[in-house]
Amino acid sequence: MSPALAVQRDLEAFVRRDATGRGRLELLVTGARCAACISKIEKAVRALPGVDGARLNLTTGKLAVELEATAADPDRVVQAVEGLGYRACLFDPTEAAAAQDREGHDLAVALGVAGFGAGNVMMFSVPAWAGLFGQELNGSTLTVMYWLAALVATPCALFAGRLFFRSAWASLRRGKANMDVPISIGVILTLIVSFSETILGGRHAYFDAAVTLLFLLLIGRYLDHRLRANARSAARDLLALQAPVAMRLDGDVETGVPVAEVRVGDRVVIAPGDRVPVDGRIEAGLSELDNALITGETALAPVGVGSILHAGALNLTGRLIMTVTARSEDSTLAGIARLMEAGAQSRSAYVRLADKAAALYVPIVHTAAAVTFLASWALGLGPREALLRAAAVLIVTCPCALGLAVPAVQIAASSRLFRKGVLVKSGAALERLAEVDHVVFDKTGVLTQGRPRLVDAPQRLIAMAAPLARASRHPLARALAAEAGLGLVAQDCVETPGQGVEGLIDGRRARFGCASFVGVSDRGAGETELWFGFDGEVKIRFTFEDQPRADAASTIAALRRLGLGVEILSGDLAGPVARIARAVGLDDAWQAGLTPFDKAAVIDRLKAEGRKVLMVGDGLNDAAALARAHASMAPGAAVDAAQSAADLVFTGEELGVVTQSIIVARTARRRALENFGFSAVYNLVAAPAAMFGLINPFIAALAMSGSSIIVLLNAVRPGVRWRRK
Repeated sequence: MSPALAVQRDLEAFVRRDATGRGRLELLVTGARCAACISKIEKAVRALPGVDGARLNLTTGKLAVELEATAADPDRVVQAVEGLGYRACLFDPTEAAAAQDREGHDLAVALGVAGFGAGNVMMFSVPAWAGLFGQELNGSTLTVMYWLAALVATPCALFAGRLFFRSAWASLRRGKANMDVPISIGVILTLIVSFSETILGGRHAYFDAAVTLLFLLLIGRYLDHRLRANARSAARDLLALQAPVAMRLDGDVETGVPVAEVRVGDRVVIAPGDRVPVDGRIEAGLSELDNALITGETALAPVGVGSILHAGALNLTGRLIMTVTARSEDSTLAGIARLMEAGAQSRSAYVRLADKAAALYVPIVHTAAAVTFLASWALGLGPREALLRAAAVLIVTCPCALGLAVPAVQIAASSRLFRKGVLVKSGAALERLAEVDHVVFDKTGVLTQGRPRLVDAPQRLIAMAAPLARASRHPLARALAAEAGLGLVAQDCVETPGQGVEGLIDGRRARFGCASFVGVSDRGAGETELWFGFDGEVKIRFTFEDQPRADAASTIAALRRLGLGVEILSGDLAGPVARIARAVGLDDAWQAGLTPFDKAAVIDRLKAEGRKVLMVGDGLNDAAALARAHASMAPGAAVDAAQSAADLVFTGEELGVVTQSIIVARTARRRALENFGFSAVYNLVAAPAAMFGLINPFIAALAMSGSSIIVLLNAVRPGVRWRRK
């Protein structure tokens, strides 16, 4: 067997394929640093036969490749990536974290060395600059100062620059040119020219420029690394809550195994107090779950045989046996982590614009540097002076600021929202959210709490029904039990699913449930009512209502202050919808009794009127409207279909995150445009100045690195104060 075939078969074993044979390969790519790197890698991989799609996440280094059922060779994907000068291996979260930690360590060490060199070389450079102030050193003293500067700067520059040199050489060796090539050429040219000036007794050497360029560049690289590390840590913190070990049940024997080894179909035991390790369905047992991690819902959820369990949920009261339905990497908790990961870097319109600009950089800037050298020489400058101008052009026009303009903003905005409980699925979603001018809310579970509450019932009647209500797991019964407080539970209770519960209260048989179950004729069961009564006696009706979220009215008012139109689209009856609309300040802006098709049609009509609509919904009946809206949000308690259709998912009970998300999105758009504008103005001014000799390599190093730092600092500049209502 050939080595290539062996590698291919090894990789094929790590391709996850579905029932149709379509596969997904995840690789860890190192060396990618900017938007141009992403574009180059994705374009090369997508061009391979059998590849349906490729997406590189700059934050995690993960390259996700979608493969067809046939004609797909995973080995060629690795070869294509490495052929561009990057390194690729199978994606392993542990190895990815280790590689990122090593990258941070290497950057920190290089930054420290460059900082030491940049600071100490000034002891010898400042006296050399004295001529600028009319106190010029004599020739021999100046030469000594330059040699001392070389003694400090050269080893520091070579050590600190090895990160750039290594990347540039790997790229050139494969006939490519990444962004580190002009940086490396600029640094090396500056050192060569400086040594030439020192040896020949010239008046201008730029050892300080070479090491200061690297110092400032490394500051930008390190800040970028920390930004991406912050985005990674949020998703990593979530995954850390996943149980590392699962108790697998083989017959009657429980065995602890790493959660990564659990397979679909395995039987797993979850003891009280343990977190659910992977997604599954309950086979045996009854308990209550704390799902706050997954849905933001603080109320405990009763579960029994047939109930679905999600990884990360906390089992509280009973021992459960479940059948695994998804591996750890496909679990709900892993999916939430991927939402954050996806928000860190996306293929948005602004990113695509930066990609196109960065792709033009290498040929244009190298041509400009060559033209500068030849033109300067032809106009009478010596080769040394001409070479200095060419080096300054290479240094000052480095597109780091352009490459960081959008990713830095998206990472900062996504991380800021994540800390407030909002998961952003793409940077493009942030852009669309910033453009919305009309907001549509579903009612139940969005404007309301999604938890019914008993309405105006006398306490003596509540006390009568409470013993049976405490024995039931129905949400309306639990609402009545909560109103009654702690107390006795009826005896010999039997609960009929979908009907109600019956039992003995002080020796008398009673029923509590829907009208027909209790014995009330000629009434249809209502979702907001329950009936109670003893056998042969008058029946009592209890009604319930869903209360608006505490900050629903203030959120509506805040959205209107932002200049947005707001309305309610609901499938409920007109009465409950009108009541909630009045409570939140939308007396006339609501529609009730809508089917899923009706909601989608309303969204289409608003779009036809030129509105850019934000839809906020949580149910299956909202999924179509969420998908059709310009931007969409769903609460963490929403059904999977709604969360999949939504651009952003928010956890917790506060609806005010909708307003704040719009504010953050608008701020992010403004930051991105500011960064683009700054990068354009900078290059329009700096490039001609370098070509005409107005900027020497030292000033070019300061200007270029400073531009990258300005872009990064502008991205993380808060601009928004998060206010609690």
